[in-house]
Amino acid sequence: MRRGEWGRVDPGELWRWSRHGIVRVADLRAEGMSGSAIDRRCAPGGPWQRILPGLILLHNGVPTGRQRRAAAVSYGRSGAMLTGRSAMSEHGYEATESSVVHLLIPHTRRIASRSFVTVERTTALPTPVHREGLACAPLVRAVTDAARRCSSIRAATDLLASVVQRGDVDPAQLLVELDHGSRRGTAIPRRALDAVRADVHSVAEAEARALWRESGLPEMIFNPDIVDGRGAFVARPDGWFDDVALAWEIDSVGWHLSPGDYACTMQRRARMQRHGIIVLATQPARLRSSPAEIIADLRASYELARSRPRPDISVAPG
Repeated sequence: MRRGEWGRVDPGELWRWSRHGIVRVADLRAEGMSGSAIDRRCAPGGPWQRILPGLILLHNGVPTGRQRRAAAVSYGRSGAMLTGRSAMSEHGYEATESSVVHLLIPHTRRIASRSFVTVERTTALPTPVHREGLACAPLVRAVTDAARRCSSIRAATDLLASVVQRGDVDPAQLLVELDHGSRRGTAIPRRALDAVRADVHSVAEAEARALWRESGLPEMIFNPDIVDGRGAFVARPDGWFDDVALAWEIDSVGWHLSPGDYACTMQRRARMQRHGIIVLATQPARLRSSPAEIIADLRASYELARSRPRPDISVAPG
C-alpha cells in the first residue's frame, strides 16, 4: 500500500489482518505506513495504543485478557508460548485468569520481562498446543507452572483441584511434570498434590457409594481388612462384597503419585487374585462420567464372583 492510502483502509479489514487486534509496527511499516502516521494514531486521543514494544493494539480502550495474551506471544516471537494461569485461561479455566501474562521462551533467547509480561527462559520447552491461534503450553505444564508460583499450599491445592476434579489432568501426570521440569518452587505444589489426592479419593469413594446404592446389589463394606483362612492379612480394598468375595478398587493405578504407590497397588491386587478374590478396578473419573457403565460393570463382576466357589476369605473382626 502506498503512503497516504492508510486513511482509506477499512478498520474492519485491518482488524481481520491483526491477531486479536494486535499488529506489529514492523508489519505496518512493511505495508507502507509511515512512522509518523503510526505515532499519530497512538497519540493520546488517537484510535490506537502501544501495548508492548513494537506492538500496537487497534483500539484505545482497556485490552481484554486475550489481547494481552496475544500481545505477549507476539512479543516473545518464535518459540514463545503462554503457560501458567495465562495458558489455563486459553484452556478454558477463565476463573484462574491473572493480570500477569506468563510466557515461556527457549533458554537461548534474550527477551526481558516487560510491563504485564513475565518471561521465563527454559530448557524444558514443551510442544505447544494452539488455542484461538495462540501458542500455549499443554494443560499439565500450564497447571504446574501456575502452582509453582502459588505462595500458599491452600492456593496451590485449590488450583490443582480445579483441573483434577474436572478430570482434565490426574495427579500422577502432575507429579511427572513436576519431576521433569525445574525443581525450583515445587515444594508447595508437591504438598498440595498430597492434599488433592486425599480429597479426590474421598470424593470418589462417596460417588462409589451412591452408585452401589443404585445397583441394587447386596451390602458392600468400604475399606475392610480382609484375611485368609488362617487369619493372615490379605488386603484392604475400597469396597467389598463379602457374600461373594468381590473387591472393588476405586483408586486406579492412574491416580498414584509415585512408582512405589503403583507397585504397591499391583502387589495388593495380585495378592487378592491369588486368594481367589475377584477384583474390579474402576478409574475415579469414570464414576462421574460413565455411571451407567460402572453399575453394569459392578453387576457383571458380582455375577462372575457368585458363579465360582467362594474362597476361604473373611472380614477381620473389629
